[in-house]
Amino acid sequence: MTVKDLKSVADFHTAIAADKVTVIDFYATWCGPCKVIAPKVHAFSEEFADADFYKIDVDEVSEVAAEVGIRAMPTFIIFKAGQKVKEIVGANPAALKNAIQAAV
Repeated sequence: MTVKDLKSVADFHTAIAADKVTVIDFYATWCGPCKVIAPKVHAFSEEFADADFYKIDVDEVSEVAAEVGIRAMPTFIIFKAGQKVKEIVGANPAALKNAIQAAV
């Protein structure tokens, strides 16, 4: 599994509407901690086959960042069937892994 880029509001809504657990990484290209945790997110996408993994550049798709209230990067939001089930703010691999495990 890989982490797919979402490039529009429509892509975002399609992704979170799925019945599967959906993990979205809200990041910025200039964000150091985002770069540090990216390889872990990729590893989690391979470890948790029951979840879909996406990333959204908050500068490119600012409408989605505003819609879900992103205030810091990275922020990870886990959705299931369109509902937000968990939010992790910051580059915290252990907290992210625990949240994904709890959701799947």
